[in-house]
Amino acid sequence: MIPVERHKRELFHGLIRIHVLLHASEEPIFGLAMMKELARHGYRIGPGTLYPLLHGLVRAGLLKALPKKDTEGRRRMYRITPAGKKALEKARVKVDELHRELHEVHPRLAG
Repeated sequence: MIPVERHKRELFHGLIRIHVLLHASEEPIFGLAMMKELARHGYRIGPGTLYPLLHGLVRAGLLKALPKKDTEGRRRMYRITPAGKKALEKARVKVDELHRELHEVHPRLAG
């Protein structure tokens, strides 16, 4: 039997990937800022989870990693790719559909 926490983690990883792609579509992102942004949405995610997730998105061709020198040293920035933009748009359609279904009042259940 798989523990409930593992199931929750697996469900939320998909949502976290969508968050990452969304933010990377707006501007280049980096890990620490993304962890803080995700925390604002209630996701408690550490570097041991986030960085493998980012690397997976790079391997999948959805993000591109760009090294950038800044005042805090070397920081790897991530930017969405054209394939990432297409995947994000498809996810947006699916999330909108799911949102409607989640909030739909079913006649059988309303009474």
